[in-house]
Amino acid sequence: MLIPPVRKTWGLRGKTPIHPCHQLHDRISVISALTASPVRKRLGLYFNLYLDNISQPEVRDFLRYLLQHLRGPVIVIWDNGRIHKGKLIREFLRQYPRLHLEALPPYAPELNPDEGVWSQTKNTLANGRPDTVAELWWHLRDTLDALAFNPPSLRACIHNSELPSFFD
Repeated sequence: MLIPPVRKTWGLRGKTPIHPCHQLHDRISVISALTASPVRKRLGLYFNLYLDNISQPEVRDFLRYLLQHLRGPVIVIWDNGRIHKGKLIREFLRQYPRLHLEALPPYAPELNPDEGVWSQTKNTLANGRPDTVAELWWHLRDTLDALAFNPPSLRACIHNSELPSFFD
């Protein structure tokens, strides 16, 4: 959102830092996947940004995008969000037998390595103030691109989740 996430920061004693911000509720929706090759242990980050809310057609298109970039069987472990279920997704699964979907338990963000991606991304936005949706778009894109090419940060997302590690 254009309302920045607030984090602790340094300030002079007795002078509380004030970050002016807009009270605009414009936002960008993002779908992402943190990938790991089971043999080579190579990590990847794939994402798409949207100006509107993400629904089943966008989820289906993102799954298609993943299948175009990944070889062999693909297992997607994701939360139980409503947009991850439904007729459109079930039909898509029938078309692509190499795609397998596994749901995380309800209310278990600590198991989701992708939450680490968003934690790191939001930290780069903390206490900042993009003035427009376009600025926010490019900041998100640059941050996620940089993260995609930073294997130690991606590995930290997996190791910091409580999902059993397959890197051990």
